[in-house]
Amino acid sequence: MANTSGTSGKSDTSEESENEPKDNQSSPSKTQSSKTESLPGPMDVLRGARAQLAELTGMEAESVSSFERMEDDGWMLRIEVLELARVPDTMSLLASYEVTLDAYGALTGYRRVRRYERGRADRS
Repeated sequence: MANTSGTSGKSDTSEESENEPKDNQSSPSKTQSSKTESLPGPMDVLRGARAQLAELTGMEAESVSSFERMEDDGWMLRIEVLELARVPDTMSLLASYEVTLDAYGALTGYRRVRRYERGRADRS
């Protein structure tokens, strides 16, 4: 009985070692597909961008006025932020920030592109 279990133990080990390279070969494709599957959706990116901008600037986002996917699979958003509250509220100062994110939703850059009073419309 000892020889039988020893022999089967050796064959199990050899089978496992034969399977290991196969698993290693299939791992990159699993890893690649899991990377693709792990990309955040648009709503996750939007929520993350607002939170990251608020953390960096110390100002809460009021709204997102534009949102688009870039050619490199990153994202670009324009986020409206209350910079200075005034009374009446129509005199409060808002700013538009252009925010860029990578494909995974990590903020890669931001800049203020416009500052305006809440009660004033753009001149067209």
